[in-house]
Amino acid sequence: MIDTIRLAQGLLMSIVIGGLAYWRQSLTVSGWLGAVIVGTLTFGFGGWAWGLTLISFFVSSSILSHYKEEVKARRAAEKFARGGKRDFVQALANGGPAALIALLYGLLGEPMLLLVMFVGVMATVTADTWATESGVLSPHPPRLITSGRQVAPGTSGGITLLGTAASAAGALMIGLAMVVFRSGEQLFVAAPLAPALWLIPIALLSGLSGALIDSWLGATVQAMYRAPDGTDTERVLARDGTPHTFARGWRWLNNDLVNLVSSLLGGLCAVALSFVLSW
Repeated sequence: MIDTIRLAQGLLMSIVIGGLAYWRQSLTVSGWLGAVIVGTLTFGFGGWAWGLTLISFFVSSSILSHYKEEVKARRAAEKFARGGKRDFVQALANGGPAALIALLYGLLGEPMLLLVMFVGVMATVTADTWATESGVLSPHPPRLITSGRQVAPGTSGGITLLGTAASAAGALMIGLAMVVFRSGEQLFVAAPLAPALWLIPIALLSGLSGALIDSWLGATVQAMYRAPDGTDTERVLARDGTPHTFARGWRWLNNDLVNLVSSLLGGLCAVALSFVLSW
């Protein structure tokens, strides 16, 4: 049965939080719409714990994106396909899988495996975002995940110790958030308390795995272009509209699709880990 009151609550909360993000210049108008869709479905069909976990990702990632943003812009702005503001496609690439899982969770009788998959998906997108926002600030140059070769900050597939540590912290945060919010939800409705602490290691391992998969895809098959100065970039066009030369990868596999694929694989890793832990 669809809970229309919870859907309405999710819609209102998503409009308010998305509006604040738009005001903070973390979202474009279309990104705001995408956030409303994702938030309404996640909260409406998943519940408070799901919605608050999503908000934890969104708020923490927005804070990190604004942290030392001028430094990050100088080091790597031209390498990233997206700017500081997320648009509709980027909002769905990061939150769409979670919203779809929440929808299925509500419609199929709330199976535990979908909760686990949701945690893995959210852990992955959080781990990847925290790694990207923190790694570009590393005092040491990143190394390509496939070969260990030093590359410029912001290069797809490049990883740093700082970025990897931030990735693990982001994944861990999602696991802790879900356990805390889910326990709070159970207490609120006077249900038996079942903290599900096993979700924490699952979030950590699946999120870190998903983020590393994202880096591997970025280093191997993501579409990359070459700017006139010889540097690689995710951008198809320069800021002045000049086309960049296609350099490598699959032309159709842009950064948004890489994020989408890696988050789904992170979710599947979480499901696999849940079976391992149940043995």
